[in-house]
Amino acid sequence: MKKIGILFGQENTFPQAFIDRINEKKINGIMAEAVLIDKVMQADPTEYAVIIDRISQDVPFYRAYLKNAAISGTAVLNNPFWWSADEKFFNNALAIKTGVPVPKTVLLPSKDRPDDTTENSFRNLKYPMDWDGIFEHIGFPAYMKPFAGGGWKNVYKLNNADEFFKSHSETGQLIMMLQEEIVFNEYFRCYCLGGDEVRIMQYEPRNPHHLRYVHDGPTLSKKLLDTVKDYTIKLNAALGYDFNTVEFAVRDGIPYAIDFCNPAPDADINSVGQENFEWVVETAANMAIKKAQEHKPGQMNLTWGTFVKNAVAPTTKKPAVKKTPAKKATPAVKTPAAKTTPTKAKKAVATTKTVAAKKTTTTKAKTTAAAPKKPVKKAITTKRKSK
Repeated sequence: MKKIGILFGQENTFPQAFIDRINEKKINGIMAEAVLIDKVMQADPTEYAVIIDRISQDVPFYRAYLKNAAISGTAVLNNPFWWSADEKFFNNALAIKTGVPVPKTVLLPSKDRPDDTTENSFRNLKYPMDWDGIFEHIGFPAYMKPFAGGGWKNVYKLNNADEFFKSHSETGQLIMMLQEEIVFNEYFRCYCLGGDEVRIMQYEPRNPHHLRYVHDGPTLSKKLLDTVKDYTIKLNAALGYDFNTVEFAVRDGIPYAIDFCNPAPDADINSVGQENFEWVVETAANMAIKKAQEHKPGQMNLTWGTFVKNAVAPTTKKPAVKKTPAKKATPAVKTPAAKTTPTKAKKAVATTKTVAAKKTTTTKAKTTAAAPKKPVKKAITTKRKSK
């Protein structure tokens, strides 16, 4: 029996609906339940083939538990190692490299020094910073928000430099980023599950939380929706998230990715609405079942994005590139060997006239002629094709 567990906190509607949906399907060898944690022993496998993580961003103990589970073979969704490393400023940089438009964004040092640091800890930081250059690059109005985190916490809309400095002084040790405002005529929030299942939802971030999902919005062009879907899949492929949302603000027909670091996105029926809730429950259940069926005990069963995989891939390709010249050197190796062989054969004939000596000469000649083939054959067999 392969167990699918869900680890959650204060949310009430999605976790139980997810569990019930899997169990209602009555798939042989598959069952779902809420994760129950007792003692956590290092490198000990859990009883779960798959765990859906909805809370470890707020509970460090859970994050450590999930890493231990993952290294022992559990397929944790989302990858706890990548989730620990990820943040919004990096996301924006990765989006640019992926070809997805994002607002102009600048990273800011914290207003207050971190604990256990002094002025000497910041001798590499230029002071004062080029604030005028930053403001000219971003423009006003602008938004200032934490470089990591979510839930619209500590987000400021700023109209000028005075408002910026006043608001920045309130942020304490938070690392903030200043971001260009995208004045939009359309806004979307998109679920992306399993890397390719996408649900595009019209969204109004300026409304109260329970009214942000638009259920009767205007008809949208297929071209725009196709672009939004394409960008959503590209971003999640690069990041490697199994369960995420991406938000887009559309300005002049161009979708700008605003927020796409949401590995435990809102899935409450009271906010997303019945239709979206039904979609995310069914799609998440199917994704978890597939992961459980593909699960290989004792092996790494995590999803990694192309950013990580492509960074690792070149190290396996380098030997193939270095071996390439060996093929060109083949004629040079054969040439001296061909000259050497007759010389040795003549000396052998001159010193010995017996039939046995002639056989020895022939053997030596063949052996000498065959010698150059060894490095040639080795170069060919070690050459690898790039994948």
